[in-house]
Amino acid sequence: MIYRFSLKQFFGRVLTLIGCLVVVGLLFDQLLLVLLCGAVITLIWNYQHLLKLINWLWQKNLISPPESHGVWGHIYDGIYRRTQKYRRKQRELNARIRKFRDGAEALPDAAIVLDLDYCIRWCNKKATSLLGIRWPLDNGQRITNLVRSPELANYVGKQDFSSPCSLESPDNEDQQLELRFMPYGEKQLLLLARDVSQLHRVEKMRRDFIANVSHELKTPLTVVRGYVEMIQEDNDFSDHWSRSFDTIEQQVTRMDRLVQQLLILSRVEVSGDSEIRTMVNIPHLISALVEDASVLNKNKQHRMSFDIDETLGVMGNESELKSAFANLLVNAINYTSDGGEIQVSWQRIGDHCVYQVCDTGDGIRPEDIDRLTERFYRVDKSRSRNTGGTGLGLAIVKHVAQHHNAQLHIESILHKGSTFRIEFPAEDSFILGENYPHQQSTF
Repeated sequence: MIYRFSLKQFFGRVLTLIGCLVVVGLLFDQLLLVLLCGAVITLIWNYQHLLKLINWLWQKNLISPPESHGVWGHIYDGIYRRTQKYRRKQRELNARIRKFRDGAEALPDAAIVLDLDYCIRWCNKKATSLLGIRWPLDNGQRITNLVRSPELANYVGKQDFSSPCSLESPDNEDQQLELRFMPYGEKQLLLLARDVSQLHRVEKMRRDFIANVSHELKTPLTVVRGYVEMIQEDNDFSDHWSRSFDTIEQQVTRMDRLVQQLLILSRVEVSGDSEIRTMVNIPHLISALVEDASVLNKNKQHRMSFDIDETLGVMGNESELKSAFANLLVNAINYTSDGGEIQVSWQRIGDHCVYQVCDTGDGIRPEDIDRLTERFYRVDKSRSRNTGGTGLGLAIVKHVAQHHNAQLHIESILHKGSTFRIEFPAEDSFILGENYPHQQSTF
């Protein structure tokens, strides 16, 4: 039952009490004395109830309210109802917190709740084994002070959490960890850390296997090619055998190209930032690629146009950049119908330095674009085989772009053409002639 006490009731009861005191005072001819005694008794009565209220509120072991009637009884009951309602909500909240913590403890990953200053607010037990965090001793400590890692410090400093951060475990050098930051609630972040050591070992085994197999295949392929060329020099064979040896030579050439692409891919997958970057003269590099590609274009007769900023260079690995740029240019030549148009540009656009190759080929279906950078993926397998494609070119381009903090963008309209674009950060560029000798290009 909810008791409602109005201002009208209050004044009514006060006036009734005063009226009674006035009547008694007039009967005994002691009006002022009676009013004074009534006021004193009222104050003592209310003060007594205030003491009971204070004692009830501050004594934690007292749950039930004091016994009383009238206005003070309703006050006790109201406070008691509020307290019980608060306690029910507190129990519900505690139950939800326990469920959350039980779920977080069951995770196979380390879960850490951080504030916007990257200070720890809570963590599960897995964070102790993976990151060495002691809860609750490390509560309020900044995560970068507990996990000493240059990779994590740079990752947090950039405040770009779109990709995970990989680092070695602070307690075990053989353990590789992957960290992800994500918004959590209001003004908080959730850090998830997982052990990816097994994935790294499997990936390393795969790369080593590809590299070793590719190296082992080079020698027998060279021997087979040499014997085929020696046999072809002898013109005493019939047309049937001549065609057979030509086919053998073509397949050996195709296999040799595949081995070379595998070796390049295995190299660019592991080199990354460990390679020393140098100042690369991109206009000169593109000029050399165009001269090499002109041999492929003799039969195709494509119309090629160039828009090259001859003063713009970039910091990077020259061999990797040459491989990436060459793959995009050769793909445009091979996959564009005879007599098509190819546009090659190298310009600074806004905050990026952009290498772009546009063609008027058959284009690519939208559902195939996202898979183009997968190893050995081909949109048209038969056509790729005819053009000598291995399915590794764009995978190499993607890894080279990642090593140079660049982005590979692919746009295509079916039956109209495609555009492949690599965007490098402008801060990695430089002006040729200032700190680097300018070499004359053919553009």
